[in-house]
Amino acid sequence: MELREKLFEVQDKEYQKFQSKLCPNINNIIGVRIPILRKMAKQIAKENAEEFLNNTKIEFYEEKMLYGFVIGYMKGNLSEKLKYLDKFVPMIDNWAICDCSINTFKFVQNNLEEIWNYLQKYVKANKEYELRFVIIMLMDYYLVDNYIDKVLELYNQIKNDGYYVKMAVAWAIAEAYIKYPEKVMKILNENNLDNFTYNKTLQKMIESYRIDKSVKDTLRKMKR
Repeated sequence: MELREKLFEVQDKEYQKFQSKLCPNINNIIGVRIPILRKMAKQIAKENAEEFLNNTKIEFYEEKMLYGFVIGYMKGNLSEKLKYLDKFVPMIDNWAICDCSINTFKFVQNNLEEIWNYLQKYVKANKEYELRFVIIMLMDYYLVDNYIDKVLELYNQIKNDGYYVKMAVAWAIAEAYIKYPEKVMKILNENNLDNFTYNKTLQKMIESYRIDKSVKDTLRKMKR
């Protein structure tokens, strides 16, 4: 309750309105800006990470965000972090908690194989935000030589009607193009993506300032 009181003390009601528009159907947003949450999470991670992760009653949007941030910032071995990820991933109910938390999980970089294997259970579960968690994790940490083929194949095989899954796949494939244009074009020319995801992928690429105009002209002709 002391932590919750602190969150309300730094509440920004204008930011609450703004964030509520970005996360429709989420009605438990206090309105605390991300830099403040990150500062709080770093302090918790340094002083009492396990107490927070094991015993805090998580209800509000910001509390979920803090939970994800603390996992990223805390010291500890991989098995401990995965134990807390098992508790965190089912909490995810919007894109912002998913994406912002994942950006904090720098420990993934040194544990690629173990976490690749860990993520497969969420692929099999095929739930909207668990799948988005996988997609964004792969986009942030696995667009590298040793994994790019497996990542693109996984994106190509995902079948889920969730809007935030489709948009994540589109964003991730567009990001992959920046480093692996030939591999991504091959996927775009022969893929299993539904029409919405495929066209959104092209749109994301066309909107990117990092892709040449000549490529964008080609992409416009590829729309279904």
